[in-house]
Amino acid sequence: MQSYPAPALARVEQLAAQAAADPARAVSFQGAPGCNGHRAALEWAPACLPLPCFSFEDALEAVKDGRAGHAIIPIENSQHGRVADIHFLLPESDLRIVGEHFMPIHHALMALGDGPFSAAYSHPQALGQSRFFLRERGMVPLSYADTAGAAAYVAELGDPKVAAIAPKIAAELYGLKVIAENVEDAADNMTRFVVLAREGRDPASLGAGPMMTTFVFEVKNVPAALYKAMGGFATNGVNMTKLESYQKGASFSATTFYADIVGAPGDPAVDRALEELAFHCKELRMLGTYPQERARG
Repeated sequence: MQSYPAPALARVEQLAAQAAADPARAVSFQGAPGCNGHRAALEWAPACLPLPCFSFEDALEAVKDGRAGHAIIPIENSQHGRVADIHFLLPESDLRIVGEHFMPIHHALMALGDGPFSAAYSHPQALGQSRFFLRERGMVPLSYADTAGAAAYVAELGDPKVAAIAPKIAAELYGLKVIAENVEDAADNMTRFVVLAREGRDPASLGAGPMMTTFVFEVKNVPAALYKAMGGFATNGVNMTKLESYQKGASFSATTFYADIVGAPGDPAVDRALEELAFHCKELRMLGTYPQERARG
């Protein structure tokens, strides 16, 4: 908690105390009060008790330790790609994905002064999503742990020549002026969040609506293993909406894949596809089945 800038600490402590009184309703997120994770928690569960955490690891630990019933973590952005290294964090945490949430992202430039500004602080994702705006104005992008935390840090610095890029509400929370709104480079800027819990959801209990299933796998180290592993999804008509590779360990001899599919175990087509995948894998780990919030395709 002491890693937050001073202007954010009182709010962090207040929210943490409220969450501690009813952990089952708490939803942990990474960042200072007023960040996009805070917004996402309240959109996904309006009656929740938001629990700010300084890092993604801290947010997951809050669920593992029972201080929060759920965590909400940004996983990918339409403009700037992968957000959190959920590929590494989630398997290690032993948590399960139980939901997803899509949220439009709008950034504001805020500061103590009126400009011009020499630099802007924000989360690397927000800086990447606003890079043309910053470049046109000659502002140096400076990385900070989260967007609202950057706003609190600028307030703490007291330098009128530096700014922050954060959700508009952060300006009100930390006493900054909104200099410009919607500074993101794309109007359709969207982030997908996943919701995590200690226990997964039984696909049979999710009703008849569209579902998503997420898993990680490592194929056998033989020629065309990935091609063969993917064949079951094609032949069974299962839509794979996401497939990302990442290296596991320092040997660079084995690649692990993270995947999302439309459907759930229990569906004969999905079961056949997963069975064929498992045949070609050294490891297959299911991370969760959950309702689809937004249609794919």
